[in-house]
Amino acid sequence: MKLFGKKDIGNIGERVAARYLRKHGYRILARNHYCGKNELDIVARDGAYIAFVEVKTLTFESPEAADRRPCVAVDMAKRHRTAEAARTYLREHPSKLCPRLDVVEVYLDRSNCMKPFKINHIPDAFSASGAVR
Repeated sequence: MKLFGKKDIGNIGERVAARYLRKHGYRILARNHYCGKNELDIVARDGAYIAFVEVKTLTFESPEAADRRPCVAVDMAKRHRTAEAARTYLREHPSKLCPRLDVVEVYLDRSNCMKPFKINHIPDAFSASGAVR
């Protein structure tokens, strides 16, 4: 059985989230885009919006054991860094699209080769000031 490190799990979650967003009509503009020292997991277009998506992934022994929410890891400091990275991205790539800060939660099943068993997309999850909506 393969052991997965934190980086492996994060990469799996980001691939799952990008696939999910594409399936739901989003156009992926960038992945793992660095704006200075801050990283944007996914930048995607959703109609009139440009979504800056923070992906959080957790693994569980089974779907029944899913007792935590991955989005809890998007604390105030992470929200501020994501908002700052989004502002930097927009300075570097001006857009007429309305910016939005989203979170995608990915739940992976350790007992089933890290297959996703739940994906939760939270559009407009927090404001540019870092406040949760």
